[in-house]
Amino acid sequence: MTPSITGRSVHELPTPLAVLDDAALEHNLATMAAWCREHGAELQPHGKTTMAPALFARQLAAGATGITAATPAQVRVMRAHGVPAVQLANELVQPGEAAWVAREVAGGFGFRCWVDSVDGVEILQEAFAPSGAIADVLLEVGKEGGRTGTRGVGDRDAVRAAIDRSPNVRLTGVAGYEGSVAGDRTPPSMAAVRAYLETLRAAGESVASDVDGQVVLSAGGSMFYDVVADVLGGGGRVILRSGCYVTHDSGMFRRNSPLDGPDAPARLRAALTVWGTVVSAPEPGRAFLDVGRRDASFDQGLPIPLAVLPRGVADVRPLDGAEVTALNDQHAFVSVPPGTTLAVGDRVQLGISHPCTTFDKWRQIALTSPDAIVTDVVETWF
Repeated sequence: MTPSITGRSVHELPTPLAVLDDAALEHNLATMAAWCREHGAELQPHGKTTMAPALFARQLAAGATGITAATPAQVRVMRAHGVPAVQLANELVQPGEAAWVAREVAGGFGFRCWVDSVDGVEILQEAFAPSGAIADVLLEVGKEGGRTGTRGVGDRDAVRAAIDRSPNVRLTGVAGYEGSVAGDRTPPSMAAVRAYLETLRAAGESVASDVDGQVVLSAGGSMFYDVVADVLGGGGRVILRSGCYVTHDSGMFRRNSPLDGPDAPARLRAALTVWGTVVSAPEPGRAFLDVGRRDASFDQGLPIPLAVLPRGVADVRPLDGAEVTALNDQHAFVSVPPGTTLAVGDRVQLGISHPCTTFDKWRQIALTSPDAIVTDVVETWF
């Protein structure tokens, strides 16, 4: 795909084709910004979702105070594309990358990262000392058997002591990821998430005396940010890192986002879809699309058939009851219910579940107007 597709209809372009609905993007940006203002939380959305600098710029313009990264390589991309402030939601323990960050911070780059060990603090001190720059850090709070993060008060006290004796490392608050505790919004999951966040808040209170100014409390993926705001609100400077809101989806976040469902105060819209073409319909009730694992997410659920543009027809129609049952590298197996026909040459729109792992399959994604005309091309930097 090249920018020369601008001005053309999505329905005349080759498939498989990933598409971003510009109006849905704008709606999601505004909806999340309004939600954050209402709940007194900052947003530094996770850039790993899209790794699309054009979308970073729109998120910042909508009120985000920075962008979150997961790896030093992502930090480099964000810095190269003018993102003014980055939170590395991870430990920075590669000496060479830490030294590069230190030089950037000395030049005015806004940066903070997480720490969960004495060794990690020492690596930062050694990397930042030569330039005289200060490494702002968040003490990561984990849980027994979980992912990264300190496991208890003793661990946290040891890291605090290491920071205290490191003149180029400055504690600014605490951080954690409640999404590693649970993956749905069932009552047991919600209780577990709340308990974890209460531990995070308590940790923030315990380190407040070490922090100049307001303590930072950073948490919030794309599934529980309402609980984050509820538990952490009033305890300090709450910084959410939710990233998937920008495109939402038709699967896991459609089912689990605080901003979807009948009781939601506002509704996000699925902005990212993938179009495919029926290449074979060899038996009743079965069709195959030219969309596979190389084109659409499958780690948190298979693609969801949304609509069809029959061959030779001008209008897109809803596609009810069809289901993707399996994916090969370049084929989607579609079960078609009685009374519905998918014929060779028909074009099918697929919703996705978990946008992160659809974005990383595409280097260029068509941005479209409401009438399905390509208005721009969004580039990704994975």
